[in-house]
Amino acid sequence: MKPIEVRKRSAAASHALHRSLSVDEWPHADRHAWLEACRPSCRLKPGGRASYLAEVSRKDVARRYGAFLGFLQRTGKLNLEVGPASQVIAANVEVYIAELQQRVRTATVWNCIYKLRRAAQLLNPRANYGWLLETERDLALMIEPRSKFDRLVLAHHLVKAGLTLVTEAQAFADSNHARAKGIRNGLMIVMLALCAPRIKNFASLEIGRTFKHVNGSWWIVLPKSETKTKCPEERRIPQRFSDMIALYLNEARPVLMKSGKSTNALWISSRTGLQFTTKNLGTLISKITLQTVGVDVSPHLFRTSVATTAAIYGADTPHLASGVLGHKDPRVTEKHYILATSIQAAEVYGKMIRQIRAADS
Repeated sequence: MKPIEVRKRSAAASHALHRSLSVDEWPHADRHAWLEACRPSCRLKPGGRASYLAEVSRKDVARRYGAFLGFLQRTGKLNLEVGPASQVIAANVEVYIAELQQRVRTATVWNCIYKLRRAAQLLNPRANYGWLLETERDLALMIEPRSKFDRLVLAHHLVKAGLTLVTEAQAFADSNHARAKGIRNGLMIVMLALCAPRIKNFASLEIGRTFKHVNGSWWIVLPKSETKTKCPEERRIPQRFSDMIALYLNEARPVLMKSGKSTNALWISSRTGLQFTTKNLGTLISKITLQTVGVDVSPHLFRTSVATTAAIYGADTPHLASGVLGHKDPRVTEKHYILATSIQAAEVYGKMIRQIRAADS
C-alpha cells in the first residue's frame, strides 16, 4: 500500500473515531436550546442568542460542541436526560482536554475549548462559565503556533503557477474534462493570489451576485452579511485576466457541470458537477499548490502570501495589505511587515557576504 493511501486511511479512521455528533444526535435539551438560540429575528421580534452569528460561525460552534458530546459518548459519560450544557463541567472538560492534547496541536486544543465555552454560554446563558474561561486563557498561553516561514510563497510566484496550469491544460490535456479541470485549477490559484478572499467566501462565489462583470472587468463583491468583518468588500480582478475568466466560464465550466444540473456557483466540482463545499475546495487548493510549487499553500496561507508580498513590494503604502485583505485593524497585518523586513535584511546580508567573498577571491 502506498504511503499516501496509508495516510488517507489513517485520517479517515481517526475522523470516524473522533466523530462530532450532529445537532440531531444531541441530547434533547441541548438540541432544543440550540435551535432556539439560532432562531432568526422576525420583524420586531428579536432572534435567538446565536442569530447574530454568520451561518458558518454557527456551524463551527455546533461542530465543536458536537465533538465534545462525541467524546462523552465514546467514553460512556454522555447523559441524554440532563439540561442544556449541563455536561460542560470541570471533570468532563479536564479529561476532554487531556484527550485532545494527545492528538492535535496546541492551537487546536485552545480553539476547541474556546468554541465549547461559546456554545455552552449560548445554550445556558444563566450558568457561570468563568472557570472555563480561565482554562481557555491558560491554554492560550501554551499555544505554539506552527511557523509559516517554510511554507511562504510570494504572490507573483503563485500567479505564475496558476497561469502555467492554464497553459499546460490547453496544450497537453488528453481530454476535454482534464482540460476543464486544469483551466479551473489555474484560475483559482490566480484569483486567490490576486485577491485572497477568505475560503468560505471564495467557495461560495456566485456568478451575477458575488462575482460580477462590470465595465469590462470582473469583480468579487461581498455584502456585509457574508463577511467576517461585517463590512462590504469589493475586489477587482485585473482586466488582463478577463480572457482567462471567459475561457473558464464559456468553455471549462460547462464541461465540469453534469447534464441536467444547473447552478450559479462559480467553482464547480469535477466529481459532482455542483458547487464545491468549503472543506473540499480548501483541500483541493492545498493539493494543487503542493503539486505545482512544491509547497502546500492552504487558502489561508494565500492571505499570508498576499500580505507579505504587499509588505515587501509596497512598503511605501503601509496599509496596502490591510486594504487588500479587508482587515479593519492594520495591526492584524503588522506581523507581515516585520517578516518582510527580515526577508529584505537577509537578502542584503547575503549580497554583502557574496561581495566580500568575491573581493577575497
